[in-house]
Amino acid sequence: MSVNVQYVGFTAKATVREYSFLVRETAIDSHEITFTILNEAFTSHRSTLQNGPDICSLKLHRELADSSNSPLQTHYRISETELDAYLGSCEGPVSTKSCRRFLAT
Repeated sequence: MSVNVQYVGFTAKATVREYSFLVRETAIDSHEITFTILNEAFTSHRSTLQNGPDICSLKLHRELADSSNSPLQTHYRISETELDAYLGSCEGPVSTKSCRRFLAT
């Protein structure tokens, strides 16, 4: 089955940034999935704003791969552990490298 994932955008909220994705499994069936990352991750310079969509996209693709065992949720929170794993997989400045190896964790 082919799945189409589209990044819709983000919303800046008081304590989090919320990232939205549209997941289409068929031409008719689509649903929105949201992810949140605490603003503290960005204000403390642990990550850059530009990395937010990538971090969420990688988590979404992991969840899609696992969805044969359990249905997708409509909302996920990026944990400190997941953020650390993403950042730990980077080589060089976080702002200039995509950390694609995070996908395998």
